[in-house]
Amino acid sequence: MKQEGAIRSRFVVGLLIVVAVVLISKLYFVQIIHGDFFKDKADRQYTKKDGDSFDRGTIYFANKDNTLLGAATLKTGFTLAINPKNIEEVEDAFNMISSVYGELDEEKFLSKASKKDDPYEEIATRLSEEEKKKILDLKIPGVIVVKEKWRHYPGNSLASHVLGFVAYKEDNLSGRYGVERYYNDVLERSAEDAYDNFFLQIFSSFKQAIENNKSSGVGDVVLTIEPNVEQTFAEILGKAKDEYRADSAAGIIMDPKTGEIIAMVALPDYNLNDFKSAKSASIYNNPVVESVYEMGSIIKPLTMAAGLDSGAVNAKTTYDDKGSMTLDKKTFSNYDGKARGVVPMQEVLSQSLNTGVAFVVSKMGNAKFREYMKKYELGEETGIDLPGEIAGLVKNLDSTRDIEYATASFGQGIALTPIATVRALASLGNGGVLVTPHVVKEIKYKTGVTKKISYDNDERVLKPETSTEISRMLTEVVDTALLKGKIKLEHYSVAAKTGTAQVAKEGGGGYYEDRYLHSFFGYFPSYDPKFIVFMYLYYPKEVRFASETLTVPFSHVTKYLINYYQIPPDR
Repeated sequence: MKQEGAIRSRFVVGLLIVVAVVLISKLYFVQIIHGDFFKDKADRQYTKKDGDSFDRGTIYFANKDNTLLGAATLKTGFTLAINPKNIEEVEDAFNMISSVYGELDEEKFLSKASKKDDPYEEIATRLSEEEKKKILDLKIPGVIVVKEKWRHYPGNSLASHVLGFVAYKEDNLSGRYGVERYYNDVLERSAEDAYDNFFLQIFSSFKQAIENNKSSGVGDVVLTIEPNVEQTFAEILGKAKDEYRADSAAGIIMDPKTGEIIAMVALPDYNLNDFKSAKSASIYNNPVVESVYEMGSIIKPLTMAAGLDSGAVNAKTTYDDKGSMTLDKKTFSNYDGKARGVVPMQEVLSQSLNTGVAFVVSKMGNAKFREYMKKYELGEETGIDLPGEIAGLVKNLDSTRDIEYATASFGQGIALTPIATVRALASLGNGGVLVTPHVVKEIKYKTGVTKKISYDNDERVLKPETSTEISRMLTEVVDTALLKGKIKLEHYSVAAKTGTAQVAKEGGGGYYEDRYLHSFFGYFPSYDPKFIVFMYLYYPKEVRFASETLTVPFSHVTKYLINYYQIPPDR
């Protein structure tokens, strides 16, 4: 009997503990996890017809010291509405409200006030706390003030193509571009979220955190974008765009070892808080991931690295430069058409010789060259966590004609996205591996779980010694060739290359004679790079070569990053 009593006692105590845990968990659930929702519900004096109280997770920039700064937040204000049948003197009501809120349109107010069968007509939105108080103090019958929230971007146009925005598509309000769209399942909130099973949320978030980077659990998103770097980069690139009257420009700063994108700029940009004022909806698209370009001579280091890695050439290998070559009855030449005579491979990069990289391909063979270019994955999506990414156009690498491989060796005839180009170029300096570019570093779930975003960056495309040698050759380009060595840094090694490519005519039919894409990439320190920087100008005016337009801006960016991050000298 005593044993049975003890069992019953233990059962009752156990049951009480379970009940207590459930109640405490429910209290935590109501007060902590969804406290904002219920507080907002209590604050509202009127429920709109859709019954929704807008809510959405926060997107943060991450400063270099890992402190967070709001990139996309919620702003709170008030909606002014009326119940027309309860308004006795319409003119008086309008005059009284106008004395507080001067932006009221009388004709629209009178029109809405005449709808006596409609109990709710919105008059104005996003009123301040002070305006709300003054209007309520008027005590006008039929006037309703509703608390509202909306998406706010404190940086206005800062990183606009990375962030994207929230907008309606038919009756659905959600992320439409950028991170807002890609991570919409994480950022989006609904009234139903407040009533989700607490334990389901907890275990779901843990499961998602373990299994993958993208989760269906709700939370906040922390970007890899450093806001000060983003701002400075945009200013430097914008100045170059304006100076040379380019149609557009874009740039990327990435950690070549991890794929973390520190800055991503596309110009022209737009004000996220007033996106509807953009001249065209096409401006919302991110050209870094959604457009392809023939990149020109910045592809030459990829060709040279393939030649070095395959053993077809080395830095001291020479060839007889005639100034031009003819393959399959098609002739191409160096940028100036001049012959250099017998020159080593270093001069192919230093003087940017088209015939030189075509020689490298001839030594490798078309099949081996194609193998390396496909190992760089230039014709594939990178997997970046932004929507709308497209693959490059590299069909010419499957041709049976020698001319297609020769032109591809110096970046013509194949069209690549900037992000795929940067990923391939990063392999030159990071020891020879492909990384996965990404703009989000972690997700902070509402349950308190934080998921660090990481990727397996172990896909080798070049030998480590090849990475070292091509970095040495590109450092020589900066030290002696670029602006005749004027941007060489005494205490820092910098590897870089320019590119100038003719722009293909729309619809095919050759190239424009006067339109060029200027591109530039570089990484530093050369043998242990902290950053890779990529920039382009699309159709700059009255200037021919990228060395004239982008070398100095690149130098400014390099010096800024060295100082801002206090990178120690390497020489």
